[in-house]
Amino acid sequence: MGYVPNLPPGYVPDSLPRPATLDGWLAYLETLHPKAIALGLDRVRAVQARLDAPIECPVVTVGGTNGKGSTCAMLESILRCARYRTGLYSSPHLLRYNERVRIDGAEADDAQLVAAFNAVEDARGDVPLTYFEHGTLAALWLFARARPDALVLEVGLGGRLDAVNLVDADVAVLTSIDIDHVEWLGPTREDIGREKAGIFRAARPAVCADPDPPHSVLAAARDAGARLFVIGRDYGYVDERTQWRYRGPLGERFGLPVPALRGAYQLANAATALAALDLLRDRLPVDAQAVREGLLAVALPGRFQVLPGRPVTVLDVAHNPHAARALAGTLGSMGYHPQTLAVCGMLKDKDAAGVIAALRPRVDRWFVAGLPGARGGSGEALRDTLRESGVAATDIRVFADVGEAYAAARGTAGEADRIVVFGSFLTVAAALSASRSALPCPRPLPKT
Repeated sequence: MGYVPNLPPGYVPDSLPRPATLDGWLAYLETLHPKAIALGLDRVRAVQARLDAPIECPVVTVGGTNGKGSTCAMLESILRCARYRTGLYSSPHLLRYNERVRIDGAEADDAQLVAAFNAVEDARGDVPLTYFEHGTLAALWLFARARPDALVLEVGLGGRLDAVNLVDADVAVLTSIDIDHVEWLGPTREDIGREKAGIFRAARPAVCADPDPPHSVLAAARDAGARLFVIGRDYGYVDERTQWRYRGPLGERFGLPVPALRGAYQLANAATALAALDLLRDRLPVDAQAVREGLLAVALPGRFQVLPGRPVTVLDVAHNPHAARALAGTLGSMGYHPQTLAVCGMLKDKDAAGVIAALRPRVDRWFVAGLPGARGGSGEALRDTLRESGVAATDIRVFADVGEAYAAARGTAGEADRIVVFGSFLTVAAALSASRSALPCPRPLPKT
């Protein structure tokens, strides 16, 4: 049976059976803590101490404002092409919770996740855990039983107090540091960098893909005793148009194929993944062929994902100004389209004005919608922000949900036009669900 809602946080009477399905568990996990986000490691560490989930393989932990998912996907793809068994933990998901936990390239199935949630619940006792904390411990329990050769962990929010930071990284990666999640991480890059650098470990390497990292990141590496490698100083890349060249801690790689993930900024993510692998070469050697195959095979829905068919439809989870500027740049590199129609929905704690400012020069008409949940922003609020930024009222349409907005954009666009969907994982997920042209998730590589 599914979980019976409206119980006090953390309260499960003995007479109430535990959820039997994944959907039931996910509904139940939302009741375990009064806050959706509650940073701190004391509670989750106490449960981990009672959970039989040792991690015994090399671990790469990836944090940052933007680029985490792409870097994790490239690490997984290259390692798998080198024939290592991998574990990958990422968040949030687009369509299925199962996307968050991948073992040897395959999503964990419902039965595996239910078993893992039961194991965490056995260890939890009366400790309140958030949805993310419970899910992180469940993922670690599954990885401990799968015994992968390498583990890639994506930080959920921040770093220092994020549940993923329970695991000591053999290599810690920061992809970028920019303004986002200010309510939890602070209002400046210095504040945010300090929190994100909390994944650094003494005498272990750290890689930073921000070419101008905040002083707090440099100080955190020094104070922790971590060996910091910064893009542009200790490693880097040269874009040679149809291919690219990498320079890293262990030398150079030439004639590399452009990653399958679109966008010029993906070269920085690829170089960062290669730098992390360089620093693990003694334990996880990767040859040139695996690097090439991994870059060509990498797939990640929702990161400048272009759906097949006409009109051209681009899906991107960009939800802060930094990501929006990258999206705008990649849109500018595409061919000519008479009109670009934007489908946008955002959470109300995001900098909608900053996102709109970055993308307004690329967009002709706006189809905006509200998002569900306590954090979901309204379409009316987006309309007001657009009008304040100078967009004409005649170029804005408001819808109750993203599915309606996406259908209206599809019905309005000409065959040669372009639709771009952005603003949140929820926005892209809704458009993917509404589109019959959505690409399937990549299948696992064949065994040797």
